[in-house]
Amino acid sequence: MQWIGIDVGGTFTDLVLYDPDTGALDLRKTPSTPHNHAEGVINGIDQTGIVLSRVGKIAHGTTVATNTVLERNGARTAVVTTRGFRDILEIGRGNRTVLYDFKHTRPKPLVPRSRVFEVDERILCDGSVHRPLEEEQVRAIGGELARLGVESVAICFLHAYANDAHEQRAKEILAAQLPDTFIATSAEVLPESREFERFATALLNVYVAPRMRRYLHAIGAFLETRGHERPLAIMTSSGGTASIERMARLPVLSMLSGPASGVIGAAYVGQAAGYRDLITYDMGGTSTDACLIRDLEWPMSSEGQVGALPNRVQQIEINSIGAGGGSIASLGPAGYLRIGPESAGANPGPACYGRGGTAPTVTDANVVLGRLGSEHRLGGEIAIDAAAAHRAVTELGERLGLSTVSMADGIVRLAVTQMTSAIKEISVMRGHDPRGFSLFAFGGAGPMHAAFVAAELGIRRVVIPRIPGNFSAFGLLAADVRQEHARARRVATATLEMPAFQAEMRSLRADAEANLAAEGIRPGDMRFEPRLDMRYLGQAFSLPVSLPADPSSVAEIDAHFAATYKARYTQATSDPAEIVCFRMAARGLVEKPRLAPPKQTATNGDARVGERAVWFEGGLVSTPIYDRDRLSAADVVRGPALLEELGTTTVVPPAFRCSRDALGNLVLERE
Repeated sequence: MQWIGIDVGGTFTDLVLYDPDTGALDLRKTPSTPHNHAEGVINGIDQTGIVLSRVGKIAHGTTVATNTVLERNGARTAVVTTRGFRDILEIGRGNRTVLYDFKHTRPKPLVPRSRVFEVDERILCDGSVHRPLEEEQVRAIGGELARLGVESVAICFLHAYANDAHEQRAKEILAAQLPDTFIATSAEVLPESREFERFATALLNVYVAPRMRRYLHAIGAFLETRGHERPLAIMTSSGGTASIERMARLPVLSMLSGPASGVIGAAYVGQAAGYRDLITYDMGGTSTDACLIRDLEWPMSSEGQVGALPNRVQQIEINSIGAGGGSIASLGPAGYLRIGPESAGANPGPACYGRGGTAPTVTDANVVLGRLGSEHRLGGEIAIDAAAAHRAVTELGERLGLSTVSMADGIVRLAVTQMTSAIKEISVMRGHDPRGFSLFAFGGAGPMHAAFVAAELGIRRVVIPRIPGNFSAFGLLAADVRQEHARARRVATATLEMPAFQAEMRSLRADAEANLAAEGIRPGDMRFEPRLDMRYLGQAFSLPVSLPADPSSVAEIDAHFAATYKARYTQATSDPAEIVCFRMAARGLVEKPRLAPPKQTATNGDARVGERAVWFEGGLVSTPIYDRDRLSAADVVRGPALLEELGTTTVVPPAFRCSRDALGNLVLERE
């Protein structure tokens, strides 16, 4: 039975078909359909002509939840909270996120104050009940919510992480009155301290839930009508998959669904090919996502944001910027050139798509520079209109007094600078020297710019996997089931007793085992990693600390915290520390695609398919063009050169050489 990985991006929906019997991979790309993403997914599946009753596994990465928040077109939502805390979501932390813009205003909350309702109840931080829940007030609020026609409700009570009895009772009352309304409590979504972050994350969850549920229902119904009866796996931000049922309850887990799958795929390929230290560089049509992988381990974070809104669920630490192939080049208020964050998207797309777009984009600039040809359809579907790209870039160049080719060169150089800065934020600014890593480049536009980004960073090796344009869809097939279980409890390590610590971890593990079993994972395929959120006494924020399976003493826990702290901040002290949250990361192992070398079909001479003039280092250079799929393992291609394949083009600049490793990955190295 074949497997299918489906990744929905801002510009393209990518599909990968994998045959576990032969190891063969087949690719499809189709334009995304922002008005209804399910339509793009269905179009892509229809393109394959595959019989879904013969498909054994479908894994899916989706941007529906993220786009719903960014576009502010989520559900009509209400919040029920503890009396006196109605304005938590509007006040937030009170910090200035934009320091030097005196005209900057805070983004409007997802829910207006008029739909935030207070109820008398109070639970203290130790979980004790200070004031019982006034159930008649909850019933009265339920009647008002019915009158307002709300689609979803977030119940956010103070200190619910310590005792969620009041939240659960309020949910029972409202569910009886509002049977068609999605209702979730803050403790179900994020059972952790810090009321603003917990309330905000719970609000994100219910805001996107109705639209996400409709989307998942549409996909599920389509698969069912076509005969596919196996569960659909949805990618989460933490780098694992979850069932439709779990994702329908907790759609906030999918905010970094697509970028996370690329990181998982990179680590999987890196392990097989012997590249253990990687910086992933995923440049698509709308954004660029970067992540640092050290010794095949990626960092986790609970400090994420969607737009300007906090999202505190556990997620892979990925740095995303609005610089993709479809990012629009324009002049800022002071007349300077800027790239993005506005994107031409899938419709109308860059000017070269010939769909009515007129603004110059990074993709248009590459067409002008000769790095992206018009001989073949992009992704097998879109004919490149080189004349339209030249018109768009020329118009912008005239405003700056630059020739068309100089303008295009400037657009690409600025985009490379922005992407380089994004990578520095996760490497240099975290104490990592990027020169000790390989740049792992994928996405539709990643291989086109990877060598230039590597040169800026001093990175000597670039790895470009097979099927880079669809690589995130491939990564979905390599992802295990992953879950994160947390229990907020503040205790100083000086007073921590190991029996109590071990009991807490056993309880979390029991919860994790039950949840993995519900996802169909067998006991022998379950793996667990205990973690703690820790800090020095007196600090406001904590660090995630990974522990061995069964730490033997409190001193060992303190030592792991000190090592983690030193790795992040270069030094640690012997000051007393405390635990603020106990965690258990649970993983259910699944079968993964085999990585086998591609069949050799040609020699270097046969792989060369043409040449054209390409702009490099201030001039046009006659550049040979190769068909990547026809390169042999013995071939070495020296720049300048272009390697074309379905979905992307790899640019090999002068002073770089390109070869193929044992698994078929392209390896670019500076001469």
